[in-house]
Amino acid sequence: MRSKLQQLSLIALGVCLGVMISLNFSAVAQRDVLGPLPVEELRAFTEVFGRIKSDYVEPVADKKLITEAITGMLAGLDPHSAYLDQDAFRELQVGTQGEFGGLGIEVGMEDGFVKVISPIDDSPASRAGIKPGDLIVKLDETSVKGMTLNDAVKRMRGKENTQITLTIVRKGELKPLVVTLTRAKIKIQSVKSKLLEPGYAYFRVTQFQEHTGETLASAILAISKQNQGPLRGIVLDLRNDPGGLLNGAVAVSAAFLPQNALVVYTDGRTEDAKMRLTASPENYLRGRAKDDYLGKLPPEIKNVPMVVLVNAGSASASEIVAGALQDHKRAVIMGTQTFGKGSVQTILPLGNSTAIKLTTARYYTPNGRSIQAKGIVPDITLDDGTSSRDPALKLREADLTKHLTNDRGEDKDKADKAAAVAPGVNVFNFTPAPRPKDVDEKDLKPEPGEVVAKGDYELSQAISFLKSRGATRTSAN
Repeated sequence: MRSKLQQLSLIALGVCLGVMISLNFSAVAQRDVLGPLPVEELRAFTEVFGRIKSDYVEPVADKKLITEAITGMLAGLDPHSAYLDQDAFRELQVGTQGEFGGLGIEVGMEDGFVKVISPIDDSPASRAGIKPGDLIVKLDETSVKGMTLNDAVKRMRGKENTQITLTIVRKGELKPLVVTLTRAKIKIQSVKSKLLEPGYAYFRVTQFQEHTGETLASAILAISKQNQGPLRGIVLDLRNDPGGLLNGAVAVSAAFLPQNALVVYTDGRTEDAKMRLTASPENYLRGRAKDDYLGKLPPEIKNVPMVVLVNAGSASASEIVAGALQDHKRAVIMGTQTFGKGSVQTILPLGNSTAIKLTTARYYTPNGRSIQAKGIVPDITLDDGTSSRDPALKLREADLTKHLTNDRGEDKDKADKAAAVAPGVNVFNFTPAPRPKDVDEKDLKPEPGEVVAKGDYELSQAISFLKSRGATRTSAN
């Protein structure tokens, strides 16, 4: 038995080393980065591998063991690194194009359960009232405890018109909520727009996709034509926008910033992870378009007074845009503190239609602020309706286990305190109206065919602020 176990351990060691070589990271050659191989840890790995192969109650395929080892290795790093099998990799590629089958929820993992970051607009999840911070504990009759995030996502996605039952734990509710949803083809309309009234335009970005910048440019041109005169105010709505592609964030920022203005920079351990992305065509076209669609926008669009709406569901690419416009004093940020995901994930294909999603860098606003585990603190804080209930309903990056720390010494607690100081007292001398207490729930969601809701308190305050500023250029000076 002992010799058989030793043979299995040797085989496992060979497999392990083969996997390490096959990943073909350039860092392998950089001994100053990797250092010597951890022999003792590799020996422990091979011994465990061998014990499972010889003693586990049922036979286990080598492929499964290696795949699970890779999955666990990545999941142990941070909430956003992950192994993508063939299905997950394909779904990721499809999702960035804006169409997939499922429920329409942006999710993460917390203490072994699935936690909702944000429901996608006009999706089955949104229509069913799923909220950020909801904890999904069961999918149909199966507990999610012990599942990987990829496994949970696989179960939630599926063919149109098929059903799945979610059991949800929500803070403030005494009993779990049981909701049955019908899967649908999720077609994410990444940009929505409306001329609210003469002179005042509204643009909502629901998610940053491959063509978000181009779609926004078309929306701006259409609204400008519809207005038949100069715009006096713009509202850019990034509430509950979970993020997406980095070039989409650069494009949206570039639509409103001077050409070549710094949008974001990243820093990591490799040279590829160190980037400075400016509001210039090469940073948002990525060679996919011959014409610079932002170059067709009227020049005055870069000077129209502007408000950006954010909340705890605004994450990643949304925070890049809000941070860039805030640092350049191009827009006033209004709402509540954002999610705080200030890290960059790189998709590294492994050659067999699988990939790893690896956190490779942190990103920083033009003024050098790190958003990681902190978020964007608004210039004007609005009552989001949770202050009288449970502040813990605001799920953020800093609440996730194994989250990256903020390397600039900024943290969530400081941001929370800053956001809680005298809401409405700010350098703009603007005092928001109190949030209405008795509002019909149906007025909080847009009616079919509408872009905005009748009872949208944050939007009404944004318009009031723009009107109070008149036609002067938005500035914190």
